[in-house]
Amino acid sequence: MKKITKVRLHNFKRFRNFETDFDDSLVLLIGDNESGKSSILQAMDVVISGSVSKVQTIGLESLFNAAVIEEFLGGKKKYENLPEMYIELYLNEQDNPDLNGRNHSLRPVDYDGLKLKCAPRDDLSEDINEILAQDHPNFPFEFYSISFTTFAGRSYTGYNKHLTHLLLDNTQINNEYATREYIKTVYHSAADEKEINKHQNEYRNHKSQFKDNVLKDMNANLEGYQFGIRTGAKANLETDLTILEGSIPLEDRGKGRQCFIKTEFALTRKQDKKPIDTLLLEEPENHLSHTNMANLVESISSSEDKQVFISTHNNMICSRLDLRKAVFLNSNSDTPTLLSALRDDTAKFFMKAPDNNVLDLILSKKVLLVEGDAEFILMDAFFNRTTGEELRGSGVHIISIGGTSFKRYLELATLLNIKAAVVTDNDGDIEKCKARYADYETDQAKVFFDAAADRRTFEIAMYQDNTLICDELFGEDRKTLTVQDYMLSNKADVAFELLDKKADALTVPQYIQEAIQWIRE
Repeated sequence: MKKITKVRLHNFKRFRNFETDFDDSLVLLIGDNESGKSSILQAMDVVISGSVSKVQTIGLESLFNAAVIEEFLGGKKKYENLPEMYIELYLNEQDNPDLNGRNHSLRPVDYDGLKLKCAPRDDLSEDINEILAQDHPNFPFEFYSISFTTFAGRSYTGYNKHLTHLLLDNTQINNEYATREYIKTVYHSAADEKEINKHQNEYRNHKSQFKDNVLKDMNANLEGYQFGIRTGAKANLETDLTILEGSIPLEDRGKGRQCFIKTEFALTRKQDKKPIDTLLLEEPENHLSHTNMANLVESISSSEDKQVFISTHNNMICSRLDLRKAVFLNSNSDTPTLLSALRDDTAKFFMKAPDNNVLDLILSKKVLLVEGDAEFILMDAFFNRTTGEELRGSGVHIISIGGTSFKRYLELATLLNIKAAVVTDNDGDIEKCKARYADYETDQAKVFFDAAADRRTFEIAMYQDNTLICDELFGEDRKTLTVQDYMLSNKADVAFELLDKKADALTVPQYIQEAIQWIRE
């Protein structure tokens, strides 16, 4: 099987220099907005395609790193200082001498791979120097060469490319052109050249027969003009093809169903003729319901004989498909973080646990992990009472995860260098609580709980620190349960009422104040 093992980018889109290794079956690209997830998929799509026209259609000015161009134009505009851009895809060993060599940036080792390089043309250096001599900034994109070569130094094009791939962008699901191009790509991956030529010839012949037979009588009654059937590049077999589910064309389905059909069709199509080596999925969760999302995850999990790359913002896709296969991207850095070091039991926990907020953690810089809904409901008010500031805009994210999951999230936070504070109950045993998290506390991770054993839960601490308020709100007509017992039995409802009626008067338990102050440092 053909696999992409590594990508290296130089001056491409937001990346000056970027490198990451890939899992050989599934790669999850996870990151915040503008972190480069889509750029990596686009880079792979462009290199595999081997299409100069595709690069020209996109435009070099859109592919080159904008900061590099700006620095060049603001400095000494010399021909020898012109930046180059390249994308390298490293492949597993193919036993193909056309792929193996040192035409890459990791010399002197031989690798199998593909490369796109954009560089100024030496034969046009005089013309380029004339442009650079102009007073106003003018970068000579038009004078750059675009070359597709293997690591053996051999040229390739879309007609003799070395990987079969499909890019599916569900963010463009309502784009008629994107749908048509998707169907065309799938058709070409399902049929060989001989079949395609035969289909196109027969389709054109059927059109001609329709004109000669069906329209014949009507045209015989017309003088000077006749009805005909369109032929040519804009009206042929490939433009008229669609994919049917039952008897309903793909384009007549709702957006969510279109997304699901396209993705599942690409994942499950039989690989007996022209297998798809590389499947690139851009935000496959777009427009999908929770049920269809679960079905999609199952389809991705059971997909075989292809390498699947997914950019996503979806918690279910991130966790259910194994976080160890994730590449975490940060908009402030060109250095990715791989989660392959995540412990096996932690990865399996996130794959099997109820729906979680793992992506919220991954995309955070600072996070407060709380034990339940009550703490989560009141944390905005606690933050304001402690700091005099609003939680929104502070850069601190609150996640309610349940006490049994704290260690899993702390492990993930440590791998990603995310500052994490845990706010938890002491359960009436201070020493046991300390020992439970001793191996997980670092300079970037700290656990906070009440220092008094008799304040074993959040509700008890809240009652003792806010007795008058709690008695006023929850003491009326209390016959069987004490106010404290009532609070313990109705945690979320009590928290909401405290927030709704007394947010500005609450005393914040000391251990929560300490957690808030520490996470802000």
